[in-house]
Amino acid sequence: MNDEGVLRNVGPRLRQLRLEREATLTDLAEETGISVSTLSRLESGQRKPTLELLLPLARAHRVALDELVDAPETGDPRIRSKPVVRHGRTFISLTRRPGGLQSFKMVMPVDRGDPSPTLQTHEGYEWLYVLSGRVRLVLGTRDLKLEPGEVVEFDTRTPHWIGNPGPTPAEVLAIFGPQGERMHVRS
Repeated sequence: MNDEGVLRNVGPRLRQLRLEREATLTDLAEETGISVSTLSRLESGQRKPTLELLLPLARAHRVALDELVDAPETGDPRIRSKPVVRHGRTFISLTRRPGGLQSFKMVMPVDRGDPSPTLQTHEGYEWLYVLSGRVRLVLGTRDLKLEPGEVVEFDTRTPHWIGNPGPTPAEVLAIFGPQGERMHVRS
């Protein structure tokens, strides 16, 4: 495929990635700093993609730039994600396909603040597998202490809070749907 053909396919690919993430143009504009009208024109093919537009879009969709423009695969299946630190927790993406369920390794420092948690709700489900350390999950009226090897699955419309009671950092494998990813990793 020639360069024009590759560029012509970027718009539909951008739209596909955004829809797989269940994101709106407004969501993507807030995340990238690119205006809604520019994003719309890129997706419809009315605007030619440039490197300065594609870089923040690739970051937002968590795909490599060559994947964004649908370049041929290099054959290397390794995922090279950069850790994201949010509210003192480190999230390392273990998946690179946008949309649907996303898996993360989450490293949680010991909670040193207020021991009374603030419960939150959002759409979706979450799965947590404790690798090391201890995790406290407050789920509705239940207050659970999770040890290594324990797994929980829950509807996130139930008020919940996840923390680390110590004495050491905790490592968790977490699977979030799009709503949970936005809530924990992106917002």
